Amino acid sequence: MPQVKRRSRTRPSIRLLLAALLGAALAGGVQASPAAAETAASEDPRAPREFVALADVAPSILQEIRYPTQHNFVGDPVAGYRQPMCVVTRDTAKALRSAQHQFLRKGYTLKVYDCYRPQRAVDHFVRWAEDIEDERMKDEFYPRVEKDRLFEDGYIAEKSGHSRGSTVDLTLVRLPAAPTRPYEPGEELAPCFAEKSERFPDNSIDMGTGFDCFDTLSHTDNPEVIGEQHANRMLLKGTMESAGFANLPEEWWHFTLEDETFPETYFDFPVERGALHPPHHVG
Repeated sequence: MPQVKRRSRTRPSIRLLLAALLGAALAGGVQASPAAAETAASEDPRAPREFVALADVAPSILQEIRYPTQHNFVGDPVAGYRQPMCVVTRDTAKALRSAQHQFLRKGYTLKVYDCYRPQRAVDHFVRWAEDIEDERMKDEFYPRVEKDRLFEDGYIAEKSGHSRGSTVDLTLVRLPAAPTRPYEPGEELAPCFAEKSERFPDNSIDMGTGFDCFDTLSHTDNPEVIGEQHANRMLLKGTMESAGFANLPEEWWHFTLEDETFPETYFDFPVERGALHPPHHVG
């Protein structure tokens, strides 16, 4: 279960004394412990200045952010997603921009499904996974996996690299990009590993499965995925690696900047423009 942070009951006078002692220690050159820094950063309701809106850095990258909508494995808008926007660290945004330039020359554009993910969203996933009765979206996202195995099989966890700000879920769209129709809540669902013509009509090129498909066919190098589908995955993976990203072998869409800005800190500020500092030029 996720850890629950308890509100401090320290009296104000003691807090002032502790603050003074900490200030004196820092003035003397003593650094706060990494654990303390991680906690302080994760509890801040506003993003550090290192976080940016991807649209401010790489506006040509398409965005289809799924978790503020009902078209995801939960079936509801996910906690913490107040606006459908991609937020990442500045370093990640610049690396994505570099990858995008390579794809544009080849006739493709990147499209992101998810970027920074607040810890409260991860907690929402955990609560959903523990509710065994809620299987509204099973027919699309996990047709061959029993819900009571989602933790054991590694599809749901109490922490996500997305919460560190340098991980993105994405795909490729051939240019000119065709539109993707809106999902209609309650519509008949098709398995995420069905033929592309039978799956939800995403404008992504054929990767063999849809996004967030809880199935071994989503493994990037699954030997059952061959031909054009495998070639498409390798195009995405190879170009992203050349831009400084590493792929998660279990998810063809999941990439993390190798030189992460915050490799050990999990944040919980909401996904919305108001959580970010005003944009400025990013070179």
